[in-house]
Amino acid sequence: MRELQFDRHRRLRNSAQLRDLVRETHLTANDLIYPIFVVEGENKRNPVASMPGVYQLSLDLLNEEMNEVVSLGIKSVIVFGVPENKDEHGTEAYHDNGIVQKAIVHIKEHFPQLVVIADTCLCQYTSHGHCGIVEEGKILNDPTLDLLGRTAVSQAKAGADIIAPSNMMDGFVAAIRFALDEAGYTDIPIMSYAVKYSSSFYGPFRDAAHSSPKFGDRKAYQMDPANRMEALREAESDLAEGADFLIVKPALSYLDIIRDVKNNFNVPVVAYNVSGEYSMIKAAAQNGWINEKEIVMEMLTSMKRAGVDLIITYFAKDVAGWLSNK
Repeated sequence: MRELQFDRHRRLRNSAQLRDLVRETHLTANDLIYPIFVVEGENKRNPVASMPGVYQLSLDLLNEEMNEVVSLGIKSVIVFGVPENKDEHGTEAYHDNGIVQKAIVHIKEHFPQLVVIADTCLCQYTSHGHCGIVEEGKILNDPTLDLLGRTAVSQAKAGADIIAPSNMMDGFVAAIRFALDEAGYTDIPIMSYAVKYSSSFYGPFRDAAHSSPKFGDRKAYQMDPANRMEALREAESDLAEGADFLIVKPALSYLDIIRDVKNNFNVPVVAYNVSGEYSMIKAAAQNGWINEKEIVMEMLTSMKRAGVDLIITYFAKDVAGWLSNK
């Protein structure tokens, strides 16, 4: 009598120990980059209403935050600045005494073991909220490149370990690499926001960074969410210009793009788990609709499975705590 034949895949799922043994994708604290927002003044811990658990911090409160980051085993932070003064050319972005520069100096002085990444853009610093110089309502590409180079050099001078330009001007990596090399910072790597889509998931970040554009939108320089092959062209250009890491932003709706980038380029790939992705989960968890820990771990694991090496995420402290059972 002929017997029914089939594969028994469940054999490897019979216990937690077996499932751990054969797990293909692993998420660790070493994979996490924690974003922080710094502001001028003293004793400021301003909650970001649309991002529960996220705060704008003044420099005098950074030590408490960084102590927690280090204790959880997180190795890296990315610094965003919220300046007191803005102008048309975003002068505070490249001022040696700008808020990001002061934060970098402070963190490297007190926590030299941390890898400090500097977000390199102009939108938080310009009065119009765009990522470059504006004339007659048009964002000018080439004149903006010089300001980005100056910003990167000032951040490297402050002690940044990695420069992370996010503005999406054509040639921005080449301009920054040239400026860094000319200033003697040939060893400072560039973590390029190479694939940055014009996404609706950025809204809460713009609350946190006070970076919403005062007119129009950013679709003329950020990518169309419908495009796939364009991502590979952007990434290829940035690598040719001197990028050392490639960021895909946002992450959750672009896992296919992450895999494309990983398959095509042999450099570390970074996912930015953006503010809208964070806030949606926080809101649902606060309403009791989902299990926050399980959802977050599944989401970040999907990014690792798609091919990323590192994840910028506002959940970094939570995840590191869950991983270490703290």
